[in-house]
Amino acid sequence: EAEKKLLGEKNTLFESIVNKLYDFPELKDIVYSILFMGKENSYNVLDQAVGTAEMFGFIKNMNGVIAIANRVFETVFYNLFLTSMENQNTDIYKAAVRDKNQFVYAGHLNMDLILEKFVLHFDELYGDRPERFKEEDGRRYFLLYLRPIINGTGNYYIESRTRNMERTDVIVDYRGEQMVIELKIWRGNAYHERGERQLIDYLDHYHL
Repeated sequence: EAEKKLLGEKNTLFESIVNKLYDFPELKDIVYSILFMGKENSYNVLDQAVGTAEMFGFIKNMNGVIAIANRVFETVFYNLFLTSMENQNTDIYKAAVRDKNQFVYAGHLNMDLILEKFVLHFDELYGDRPERFKEEDGRRYFLLYLRPIINGTGNYYIESRTRNMERTDVIVDYRGEQMVIELKIWRGNAYHERGERQLIDYLDHYHL
């Protein structure tokens, strides 16, 4: 709750973060590639962009890979990218705005229905795009769809790392309920079964 309140307030730290991203486009590229493309960029202190990002406190060295410094900064970056006018003008965002009133009943978020509607819209709007597009932009479009639905009431965390360093894609908190959503490209039954086992481990960790 404290984190949600902090993220909802205007403060000089967040304004400074945003300004630095626009002042240093290479930093914006690094952050975007981590958040939306899932790139594991190698940490190299001699790289000027990496050094600058670390100096500003945006990133950290996690086992030789660049990672966003903390969850608050990560959410600030996501909100910045997802609320740009360019993204708000996308068809998937507009679809979410039209759909959003049907997903909450008696204070509970119907995540199954959200996923069904998202898949329907995504296939309709982007189904003819190449596979690489779906892999790299699928997460971004899901978040674009999700954000106006939970905005102001719920919150989300991206690629949360558990204490034993396992990873998931999206964890949604809505009025005290927590939901785990994995965004994966279909690669056959064997890959899917491994993903199911991984998801069970996540659920056990979060006691869901």
